[in-house]
Amino acid sequence: MTTSHPSPVEGSRSKAASAKLEDAPAGGDCVVKVGGDWQLNAAMPSWNSLVAQHAPGNVRVVPDSLGKWDSSLLLFLVHGRKWCLQSKHALNAEALPENLQTLLRQIAEADTSQQKTKPAAKTLAERVQAWTINLGKKVREKVRENVSFLGDCTLGFVRIMRRPHKFRWLDVFVEMQQCWVSSLPIVALVSFLVGVILAFQAAIQLQQYGAAVFVADLVGLSVVREMGPMMAAMIMAGGIGAAFAAQLGNMKVGSEIDALETLGVSTVDFLVLPRLLATTVMMPIMALYANVLGILGGMFVSATMLSIPATAYWVETQNRVGLLDVGSGLIKSFVFGLGIGLAGCLRGMNCEPSATGVGKATTSAVVTGILLIVITDAVFALIFNVLGI
Repeated sequence: MTTSHPSPVEGSRSKAASAKLEDAPAGGDCVVKVGGDWQLNAAMPSWNSLVAQHAPGNVRVVPDSLGKWDSSLLLFLVHGRKWCLQSKHALNAEALPENLQTLLRQIAEADTSQQKTKPAAKTLAERVQAWTINLGKKVREKVRENVSFLGDCTLGFVRIMRRPHKFRWLDVFVEMQQCWVSSLPIVALVSFLVGVILAFQAAIQLQQYGAAVFVADLVGLSVVREMGPMMAAMIMAGGIGAAFAAQLGNMKVGSEIDALETLGVSTVDFLVLPRLLATTVMMPIMALYANVLGILGGMFVSATMLSIPATAYWVETQNRVGLLDVGSGLIKSFVFGLGIGLAGCLRGMNCEPSATGVGKATTSAVVTGILLIVITDAVFALIFNVLGI
């Protein structure tokens, strides 16, 4: 004998939505009878209230004078299905209308697919391992891109040496002019101020020992061997390197580089090598220019603050600064220029074809150029120390 447990929402109207739970006989399924009209704008039974006072086993849902229904009945059955899954029981809805069974089945399939696609939580060790693997892949890809670019540039220089008459030398002179015009004023200002700062700082200390004339020695050596080439290279990296990356990046966004490759034109020979030659040739010239302005800055401080005549300052500089000192700075500046051109062209040729990609390439070109300058200067400092220069 079974007993009925009416839902608390079972209303006075005959067509109100209703749900009744009949206790399961020994070894049988519990039966939930749904009836009446199920509408979202009307009160409807709650599954949790229906099973709150009972602990049924498997559940079978059957219609009992079921009238009109909408998604409210479907929502009621979805709650029942979730309850059955949590309590590890089965829900049987085969007695319900076919279209209602179809909707319920589609929801069950969607939940199952989401559970399958949801990634399982990873442990800290697994996350670290995945991050390391991804980092290794990115580093390997970047190294491959850089090595490939350097190889293309090397082959391009070989082609120039074998057939110089086929190279567009006019493009080199145009790029050299751009380097000179855009960098000349800022290099002059910065180099002069660097000379002023070095002389002022040295004068404060040397005056205490009556050796103010040696300001010329300190400024001359510092500017010629280090500060002149270094400051000129930094300015070139911030201006020319970024300009190269922006120009080539915009050409890539506009599909101009792809068009050149489609026509069979070597983009390295046509776009990269003229810029590399321009920066490599112009960098020693800019370094010499920076050296002169830096020495003039020290001379200005000596003449105005230390009362040292310009002729005495110049003679002391000539006695201390030799051609070997000037040559060491020019050798470094030559390599600085090559690194600046490579950084700008590399980032421009490999940038993403979008406005954001061009911005990232420009920033990366400046950072890469400055990093190459510092590393190169450290390497040359070590080499010159070993050679006694």
